[in-house]
Amino acid sequence: MDLDDFNINPLKKQKPKVPNFQSFQDALGYLDETWTTELGRKARWMDLIGDFAGTEPFVVDGESLLQLVLDDPLLALGRTDDPSFQVLHAYHIVERFLRDLISRSASFDIVFWRANRYNTLRTGDAKSIVASRALARVLLFRHLSKLSETQEFMLKVFNDLEDPCWAEYERSVKPMFVIMSNGGPVPRNAASPVFARILLRREFVRDLLSRGLPMVSLEELEFRDSKILSFVHEVESDFRPDLSKIYLMAKHKRAAFDEELATYFPGVDSLYEDRPTCDARTAIRSIAKALVNAQLEPNLPLDLAEPLTYLFLLHILLLDTLPLRLRARNVASLHPNLRFIVLDQFLPMTYIAMTGALVKENGALDVDGRIFVSLIQYACMHADSTIPEEFGDKVPINQIWMELKGCLPHFEAFASFHQSAQPVNSLYTPAASELSFPLLPFSNPVLDKHLSSLQIILDHGEESTEDFKPNGFSGSTIFADTTHWHNPKALLAPHLGGEKPQALTKWQQQRRLRYEQRFMSTIQKQAVTLTGASGKVLERVVIPLVGSRPAPIQSHSSQANKPEKVPKAPKLNSAGRLRQKIKEEKELKSNDSSSKWWQDQLSLLGKKDLLEQIKHLATLNSNPRASEDQTGTEMRLYRLHLELMSWTAEPKRDSATIHDRYSLSVLQMVKDISDRKYITSTTSDVLSSVLRALGFDDYLSMAASTVSKDYPLAFSFVKLFRSKGPPKHDWMKIRDHPVQWQLRLFGEFMDRSMDSTPDPRVSFEPDAWQRRVLDCIDKKSSLLVVAPTSAGKTFISFYAMEQVLRGSDEGIFVYVAPTKALVMQIALEVYARFSKNLKGKTCWAVHTRDYRVHNPQNCQILITVPEVLSIMLLSPSLAKHWTPKLKWICLDEIHCIGQQEGGTVWEQLILMAPCPIIGLSATVGDPLGFSNWLRSVQTAHGYDYEFVQHPHRYSHLRKFFYLLRGEEDEVQPFTDLSSHQETGRLSFLHPVTTLTFGARSLPADLALEARDTLTLFNALKKIFKGNLEHLDPVTFFSSTGKLLTQKEVLRYESSLRETVSTLAASSDRLDSESLLRRIIKELQDVELSKASIKDLNTVPTPRLFLQNLIYLLADLNAAGELPAILFSFDRSGCEIMAKHLTKTLIEAEKKWRSESSEWNRKMEEWEKWEEGKKHRERAAAKLAKQRKNEPPSEDPTWHSSFDPRDPSDQFSFANHHAYSKQELNEDIQELTSFAPPWALAALKRGIAVHHAGMNKRYRGLVEGLFRRGFLRVVIATGTLALGINAPAKTSVFCGDSPFLTALMYRQCAGRAGRRGFDLLGKVVFYGLSMDRVQRLVLSRLPSLKGNFPLTSTLSLRLFNLLHGSDYAEVTTRTVDSIMSLSQISLSSDIGQQQLLHHLRFSIEYLRRARLLDEQGRPMNLFAVAAHLYYTEPSNLALVALMRNGILHQISEKNDIDAKKELILLLSHLFGRRYLSKTFANEEYMEALRKQYPSVIILPPLDTEARRVLVEHEQQTLRIYSEYAKAYTNQYLDELGEDRHLPLSRLDYSGSSNTDCLPSNFRSYLKCTANQFMTRSAFVATSGHVDVFNTVQELTSTVREGLHLRQHAVPSFAELVAEGDEGKTLNAYIFDFYMHGQTSTLAQANGIRRGEVWYLLQEFSLTLLVLKTGLEQLLMKISMTAVDEEGGDVYDTADYAEADHDEDEDEKAEGFACPKGVSKVDWRVYELVKNVSAEFDEKYRAMWA
Repeated sequence: MDLDDFNINPLKKQKPKVPNFQSFQDALGYLDETWTTELGRKARWMDLIGDFAGTEPFVVDGESLLQLVLDDPLLALGRTDDPSFQVLHAYHIVERFLRDLISRSASFDIVFWRANRYNTLRTGDAKSIVASRALARVLLFRHLSKLSETQEFMLKVFNDLEDPCWAEYERSVKPMFVIMSNGGPVPRNAASPVFARILLRREFVRDLLSRGLPMVSLEELEFRDSKILSFVHEVESDFRPDLSKIYLMAKHKRAAFDEELATYFPGVDSLYEDRPTCDARTAIRSIAKALVNAQLEPNLPLDLAEPLTYLFLLHILLLDTLPLRLRARNVASLHPNLRFIVLDQFLPMTYIAMTGALVKENGALDVDGRIFVSLIQYACMHADSTIPEEFGDKVPINQIWMELKGCLPHFEAFASFHQSAQPVNSLYTPAASELSFPLLPFSNPVLDKHLSSLQIILDHGEESTEDFKPNGFSGSTIFADTTHWHNPKALLAPHLGGEKPQALTKWQQQRRLRYEQRFMSTIQKQAVTLTGASGKVLERVVIPLVGSRPAPIQSHSSQANKPEKVPKAPKLNSAGRLRQKIKEEKELKSNDSSSKWWQDQLSLLGKKDLLEQIKHLATLNSNPRASEDQTGTEMRLYRLHLELMSWTAEPKRDSATIHDRYSLSVLQMVKDISDRKYITSTTSDVLSSVLRALGFDDYLSMAASTVSKDYPLAFSFVKLFRSKGPPKHDWMKIRDHPVQWQLRLFGEFMDRSMDSTPDPRVSFEPDAWQRRVLDCIDKKSSLLVVAPTSAGKTFISFYAMEQVLRGSDEGIFVYVAPTKALVMQIALEVYARFSKNLKGKTCWAVHTRDYRVHNPQNCQILITVPEVLSIMLLSPSLAKHWTPKLKWICLDEIHCIGQQEGGTVWEQLILMAPCPIIGLSATVGDPLGFSNWLRSVQTAHGYDYEFVQHPHRYSHLRKFFYLLRGEEDEVQPFTDLSSHQETGRLSFLHPVTTLTFGARSLPADLALEARDTLTLFNALKKIFKGNLEHLDPVTFFSSTGKLLTQKEVLRYESSLRETVSTLAASSDRLDSESLLRRIIKELQDVELSKASIKDLNTVPTPRLFLQNLIYLLADLNAAGELPAILFSFDRSGCEIMAKHLTKTLIEAEKKWRSESSEWNRKMEEWEKWEEGKKHRERAAAKLAKQRKNEPPSEDPTWHSSFDPRDPSDQFSFANHHAYSKQELNEDIQELTSFAPPWALAALKRGIAVHHAGMNKRYRGLVEGLFRRGFLRVVIATGTLALGINAPAKTSVFCGDSPFLTALMYRQCAGRAGRRGFDLLGKVVFYGLSMDRVQRLVLSRLPSLKGNFPLTSTLSLRLFNLLHGSDYAEVTTRTVDSIMSLSQISLSSDIGQQQLLHHLRFSIEYLRRARLLDEQGRPMNLFAVAAHLYYTEPSNLALVALMRNGILHQISEKNDIDAKKELILLLSHLFGRRYLSKTFANEEYMEALRKQYPSVIILPPLDTEARRVLVEHEQQTLRIYSEYAKAYTNQYLDELGEDRHLPLSRLDYSGSSNTDCLPSNFRSYLKCTANQFMTRSAFVATSGHVDVFNTVQELTSTVREGLHLRQHAVPSFAELVAEGDEGKTLNAYIFDFYMHGQTSTLAQANGIRRGEVWYLLQEFSLTLLVLKTGLEQLLMKISMTAVDEEGGDVYDTADYAEADHDEDEDEKAEGFACPKGVSKVDWRVYELVKNVSAEFDEKYRAMWA
């Protein structure tokens, strides 16, 4: 939900007047101007599975899919002046598309709407085009229908969106969106039918969106690695232009199109009718009959009509016998007259007749236009022979023909065309042994053994240099990484052998000291806010130095749970006995002291009333004596005594509400005392009497005595039974059975342990799964742990950390977290948990992309982000000294491996880890599949591996739906928080009620609370008439004398789930009277049942959303459900909500203060006090002189601390008991320069915003204040979802967002329920439709899909690692293990041998790019490519441009033009953000440019720069084409014949019997067929051989068994694409550089305000990378010029990870031209430096 003004059309001031349309072009132009372009402006480019749908179902529009297939430029079908009809190629295209969806875990159905068929058919175009597309449409539809029988998708057919069957389907399946074409961009100078067809499609899309279904653009859909990317068009805005005239035009045109199809193409509109399917023989006979009886063109010569019809039928019969290789051919040449007859007169009518016959019979047959034309050519060449006789005994053509015509046709008429009928020359592709160019030599001591099995031809001659023009930064210099590239410091720390840093001046030392002191003060302040799982503040463990010998770490493995022998107590000597006696005397003395203290407290308590006693006793709980056995137990017994006294004193003590409240609290206290396991005989008697009074007579065993020695109570416990036995208070006894009572009320307080037992390794009693984890760590096994938030994963990493710290002083533990916020929190926890005084280094350090704490190379615990660890693992210098010390790498939130952005780095870390790893996550889809891949990698590395999964949360989550007040509701204005009464609009969602959405079962992680199981059973009992005795809780839970545990309830829940799933499977989901629906109705909240479905699914307007927000929070406050985190996935939205809440509170406060007599009286009193302030100060000063040695006394009155500017308590969510006002003011004073005033004002009222765009200091303060309990309302994006220790009582989802996925929902909801504080968490849905809420609750996590990690840049960096580390053992072991993997990537289908081929040709690419020499040593512009690794292939494009002197050419222009051209070039490379083609309407763009200073659409690349990239792209294509040939040639026997379709696996190998074809015709086909090897045989039927025009064509049309991914190839195709070939780029970077206006980027460029900061920051960092990289490059050039033998000094670090201090910035500013550097090279550097400085200045100014 966009709460800002983004939805307002920047050009719409008023509704435009509707013109009188003269044509469809005019109407389409008006529609696009008023609606389509604005729709495109708001479209979001998203990963459809990972960031949007997950496992939710969606719809693929069948007509759009067929249109996409038939419009494929490689497909020879339906073309003008071409008889080709290669339907097998069309099948291959559609199956490949569907396979790409299915392989990415997409859940979809294909839906055909009859109203959408015009674009598929191209209705209104030439008859030949429409006829061929109509037949292809029938065949493709039949193919999809057959395919749906074996695949998981369904094929559905509807008339339009008004079809009742569609409405029923939508209600049942609830698709999340529809993938379809919206008609595409409007072509220029097109015919009228084209505009009409686009208009009709636009009308359909608008109707779809108006019904609440988002649309995804099929034309712009892209498969990238494991992602599916496209533009998501959401529900239309409130502005609705008058389109009545357009609708009327569309209606008339639709009728005209329908009439045209019915008249000229009979049968087309009957395609969707349900008929029995016929077999092939029936289909061929039906087609033969239709063709013979067809109404042929009047101009078609009769002597040609019958022979052509005969040949057409013959070619259909022959296709089953032909192997695909014989069908791969060019179009045979025919006499022009004959060609005209075939194309314009015969084929159109034949296709029309065949379409009608196939539709009528519901059949499908193979058709091949090129084989048909080849038959015609063959007939012309053999007109003197008898064709029917030659083929008649091979196929039943003559039999069929004779049945219909009575006599066979004659072919004499073909004799006149004999001379022109010459066989076409087949195309020939050389084999791999005949490579178009041999590979450059390469030899590497590590890779040679892996690459030796490859059969490739090498060029052993002299390397050609024609491609390497020395007109840019070029040369042949070998690199040696020894320093940081972003500053002159040595990469290697001094203690590891690096150079000592330059001495600091005294002033610099003082400044650094002040910074470190301030930082550590902040760390200390934040660390004390952290609590453990028990809710207590963390206690620091001091770990001593180990010294030269590693300390033995005892392993307490729990495996086998073997009982240990109890050692005999040692005999004590006299000294031992004396010590024992002294110890016992001390304990006795301590007990006496505690007993006296307790007696004194009882005396005090006896003087107070009941309420005061309870309050006083609560304050004593913090006293250490409360944890002692005897005293602590007696204190708890006294509290139990007070509770019973309070209950007795209640006037309505026997009412249901009061009874439930007190019986629950009393049993809680009894359980608490029982769990202490210190029960004397007296205590046992007391507890037993309480249990009996409550009616828990069967549970007296929990009160059994556990201590032999007895102590009398120091007070008289309330008497519950009369002297003769009967109870004094009959009303105390519970009304229902104890089991039912426990399920109804006691669920939150049940024992949550899962087979827990004490373990000496940890301070708590671990569950069985936790003990298994401890065993794995003790054995140094790699480990994947999947367990929900609050289940108890936190201890795992800290246990391993302690093992490392105690094991040695050198071992290193690396903790990897996905976000900076989580990194900082873990650092705080490590600081709070561990202390180890290491000489010369620190216990821990932090290293992120923009700051670091302590020295990351000189610590034992490093906390970092994945990008930084990847850089460190790939650093050659560190590989020698730092990397071998790694003992563990912990990857927290390991599911991030599936993210679109950054997921590849996680895969690379797993592949490169030189030590065991610990993977942690709460949200892994298909964890077993992910674990299997992880196991294979760890096994290759030589580590044991274990997978541990625990499915249960510690605390349950209770879901609620908030019913917003509507415009028509009477809303009482908000008054204040203290007097607010709950509105009752928070409605409970029983998990089973979500099944109304249509699911057949509950997700495994959607748990039922104990009370949910009871209400579900009661509903089943009431509605279901079957036998439910086995589910009766009284029967199910056998009496054990103990209270129910969570483990037992889970067993009961499982049985109930099975029953519900059975009911759901057998119930009609749309039948309101079905058993399931009636049960759901019984369970539904009363308020929800009153609301209509329409109201529940109506999304509120931004105004209503904001108006109701204060009431939601006031309700939560009144119910005691704060603190809360409000999740909104739009940064601007978070800020708007915080501002609105603050404004609402301030306005209510002003009103109250103006009307409150209490406030006015207080102000008068304070003002009087203020008037006497100076007098009191003088008197105090005078008194101070008299009492010089006494400290000044403070004013005890409230006046001194009162400030009328402070918020009143009833208008603030802040908890001032948790944090003083003085401390808060100090914090706010420090933040004045770093946070906007509105954010500081909100802080004072207990409200804060948390997102990545807020200042780091502000975010840190917010996290700390939230943990302390001062802040009770935090509005956040997903930044608080990933494992941050910001526990809340309630999580609120505020409004919908495409980024609110199944994964994000679980992560955010998991923040609720603070372990150690809350036994239950609340999840509230606010401002979402009920359908969306149910979809989220029922959603399932999608399987993790990885990326192909071995990119060209990573290959380059691996070679740098090997060479720079002198082939250190740890690096060679890493590379060897990667090369030996059977599956390189989580979702890769590339085997080991193909991986080696891919690597070898990546080496060839790097060699020809002059980035690698023949021994695998990095050279020349390696640093630029490596530093910008995360931008591949743009980094390699920049290298190519620099090498070819493009930057030098730009720098030669005048200053203004040079800067402008450089920023344009870099925008094309590093600022690539797509614009939806519907938004990029030229007329609309022109109107925006007149009103705003943006150009919006990025201007094209400079001609010369584009030429360089195109040439480079051609070379890349050539290299990887050779790769495909080489691999296919070497493994041709294993690959076999390419004859199966990619998804259906249908076999088109033809007949193995060579006698099925006449020998002459078989010879003719062989000599005219094309030769190919790497191309798919199905694609080859359209005449394509092993000559590829683009990398995209290469990767999408290679043969089966050859897995080439487009994004694994460093292709520049997207960078150089122009016009319709490529996507339209947003000029936001270029525009911002030109005008610096962020508001214009939102209004004109269509970038949401919340995204602006992130996008500009990324580009600013990229500029910084380039600038500092050039500085190092110039230094290298200088060194080379001075000393030809000088080595290089570059590192593969990333500037983004560098810590920047001001000293280094000052040095950079003073960077002068090094000696030996040419003027032209220096000019390039100055240009980049100036552009970087200007952009950074504008970027920083946006926050000023």
